Amino acid sequence: MKTSRFVSGDLDGFFGLFIDNLLQLMLIVVLCKTVAGLPAEFVTHRILPGAALSILLGNLFYSWQARKLADQTGRNDVTALPYGINTVSLLAFILLIMGPIYQETQNITLVWQAGLFACFISGVLETAGSFLGDWIRKHTPRAALLAALAGVALTFIAMGFIFQIFASPLIALLPLFFILMTYAGKLKLPFNLPGGFVAVLMGVALAWALKAFGFSTFQPLAEKYVFGIHLPQAYPQDLFSLLSSSWGWKHMAVIFPMALFNLIGSLQNLESAEAAGDAYPTKPSLIANGCLSIIAAFLGSPFPTTIYIGHPAWKAMGARTGYSILNGIVISFLCLIGGVTLVLKIVPLEVTLGILLWIGIVMTAQAFQEVPKKHALAVSFALIPSLAAWALMLIETTLRIAGSSLFEAFPKFGTGLYIHGIISLSQGFLITSMIFGAVLVFILEQKFLKAGVWMSIASLFSFTGVIHAYHLTPLGVQNKFGFFAAPEFGMGYGLAALLFFIVYLCHRERSAAISRVHSGDCHGLLASQ
Repeated sequence: MKTSRFVSGDLDGFFGLFIDNLLQLMLIVVLCKTVAGLPAEFVTHRILPGAALSILLGNLFYSWQARKLADQTGRNDVTALPYGINTVSLLAFILLIMGPIYQETQNITLVWQAGLFACFISGVLETAGSFLGDWIRKHTPRAALLAALAGVALTFIAMGFIFQIFASPLIALLPLFFILMTYAGKLKLPFNLPGGFVAVLMGVALAWALKAFGFSTFQPLAEKYVFGIHLPQAYPQDLFSLLSSSWGWKHMAVIFPMALFNLIGSLQNLESAEAAGDAYPTKPSLIANGCLSIIAAFLGSPFPTTIYIGHPAWKAMGARTGYSILNGIVISFLCLIGGVTLVLKIVPLEVTLGILLWIGIVMTAQAFQEVPKKHALAVSFALIPSLAAWALMLIETTLRIAGSSLFEAFPKFGTGLYIHGIISLSQGFLITSMIFGAVLVFILEQKFLKAGVWMSIASLFSFTGVIHAYHLTPLGVQNKFGFFAAPEFGMGYGLAALLFFIVYLCHRERSAAISRVHSGDCHGLLASQ
């Protein structure tokens, strides 16, 4: 059975994914200028065109993959994996690589080249890791994969955007509750109009009407838009210029954990899609993910692209494969004409955020709904590292706005907030979350050997700095990657692993003894007969 290329739900899905991608593009423009010293013209001419092509190719690939799955299974409800720029890597590369290099050298070309190097190496590592993807999924409980993703959805998506919504209630609350009414209440609109589309139109109309009556709830961007066509170009010389330089390699403490973070995040998104009914093959999905980041680096973009969180939410909206194609085309077009600011001069961002909030709560709910009931404890436990990472972000943002920094304020915290614990738990939080979930699942199942193995992995990751290790510098919290990076955590997890192994041996010996007793009773019974 051939599936329709576009359905009405694709328009809803498109608006949600488009806004998500648009937010990343806004971050690139703002942070590249304020943190990394890259002028807006540099970003528009060199970075965004490369990002455009990688986003377009990725959306077309995952849309094709979904249609192939639909044709193979004879289903018409298959939803493509969402795809776009990786937010976590974007922030890490700007704040921890490009920003520090700019402050040290004031050389914007070197800053950009270091970003290209980081994106390229990250893509290579992710592509290599794709060959281990199936093995990781096979040996990781679903609760561990889904809960780590739910933590990101609950904090950085749901909580992050709910604050922005409630900061502009006059124009944002109506679209939010209209979205909840149509999506959660499954309300059908006249002429099968998509709920998200109507909600955004309603919010735009309300914002401009209030502005006409003198309310200051919406102020369009004052920046003037100048039309131009900026086609992507290849920059191999700039990309490879740092292969023989310490400027690139000395930041592997950031690049390697981010690549591992992205690989695991993609695995979690694939598991989430399978839980929602769409089982995609692991290896080709991850290979495409890594290779497209490599292509982005060749074309001038320092920012990896990735499979996005939110597949179940798009599926619940009724999106299928067309939403991905629309997103790739529109986002690419905006990048190529430098039109990111043009949209924001017309559409208040606040009226669109209800769609992203919906994604956050759907993803959080899925982690509890798609696992055995007793594994809900593991899901709850695995949410904690994401809460720590989110809390740290709030603390750092507050201090920066107050004219201070975490580096300056750290000695003043004392023992009241246990800031050291917050920072430690936030480092590599997605991986820590997965470990916490897996360990508690195996404890609940009394599989203490497997719990001990996962705890040993936590110990190894702590000793090498993949999780918990950090340097606190005037520029902020930075990864501390290397041997004996976080020894307290390494030894603590090691002792916990030893405990699990001892309990496993005792439990096995006890089970064997009970088995021998039962066997002896049977032999005695047979002898008496």
